[in-house]
Amino acid sequence: QLQLVESGGGLVQPGGSLRLSCAASGFTLDRYTIRWFRQAPGKEREGVSCISSSGGSTNYADSVKGRFTITRDNAKNTVYLQMNSLKPEDTAVYYCAATGFCSSSIIFGSWGQGTQVTVSS
Repeated sequence: QLQLVESGGGLVQPGGSLRLSCAASGFTLDRYTIRWFRQAPGKEREGVSCISSSGGSTNYADSVKGRFTITRDNAKNTVYLQMNSLKPEDTAVYYCAATGFCSSSIIFGSWGQGTQVTVSS
């Protein structure tokens, strides 16, 4: 079963940075579009960023544009989310998922456990 594992979260002060990783186990990522989502307490899961299978196309939610950067290293079977200038409102559990295309909310496989990002002083 297609399963992705998120890591790299933690506690960071406002203005700080974190890099999240999304690693595949048992399959290769290079044929999939990968999306990062996040879910804050009491809120619905929302799309944050997306990268095409080749890495040639990316997009971002308006709330993170200019602060977050999504990249992928298909040789390492991993997608990254570099998060800079973090704000308290970025606090959430972050998930990655494989989808058919960036605007799709239908994921392949199941949701992972996510990685907690907490931005607080």
